[in-house]
Amino acid sequence: MISQTEENYLKALFKLANAKGEATVNELSKELGIKMSTVNSMIKRLSEKEFVVYETYKPVKLTSKGLKEASLIIRKHRLTEMYLVEKMGFGWEEVHAIAEQIEHIQSPAFFAKMDELLGFPTVDPHGSPIPDADGNIAKDDFIKLSDCKAGDQVTFMAVQPSSEDLLKFLNSRELLLGTAIQIDTVEPYDRSMEVNYNGRKKEMLSYAVCDKLLVSRK
Repeated sequence: MISQTEENYLKALFKLANAKGEATVNELSKELGIKMSTVNSMIKRLSEKEFVVYETYKPVKLTSKGLKEASLIIRKHRLTEMYLVEKMGFGWEEVHAIAEQIEHIQSPAFFAKMDELLGFPTVDPHGSPIPDADGNIAKDDFIKLSDCKAGDQVTFMAVQPSSEDLLKFLNSRELLLGTAIQIDTVEPYDRSMEVNYNGRKKEMLSYAVCDKLLVSRK
């Protein structure tokens, strides 16, 4: 049996290591808001359980066992977020904290039923892929809106990373997943974008916002 604390460490390590395959103890300490000495102790425990590869003064890497365990935790989290939105009527900006609690339920049958009731979704409310029951995560070919240029026509597919404030901002602009966006201009100075969508008047989006929106080109 894996503890709730161990699950939190594995999920944080997956998040940090996703791009480069490893993370330092210092990075984990900052991500979790926990002292480095405490993080070191937990990493040693995870190493003993063969979830991570750890050597003193070197970055931490998830083993194949650890990667699968972390992916299954993420699966539970993202399925829960989808259930809260689709079946319970929560807004996409409200579900993260609730899912953080429910993801620690140790019942595969519970989440399998949730998956079935949802019709086996492949993405969560924020467009992030939901790992399958074996921990496999589908890859996408989305790009950041900030990497697009004037004249591009794109479809808004995901928010990454998301935050409650950003999602509330997108709500206020009626900018939701699946929205077709036309990029009219890109400001050379700060790379903010003037866009239009849904037949609305033009909107100016800052680079900070555009850099967190993932899109697909038409």
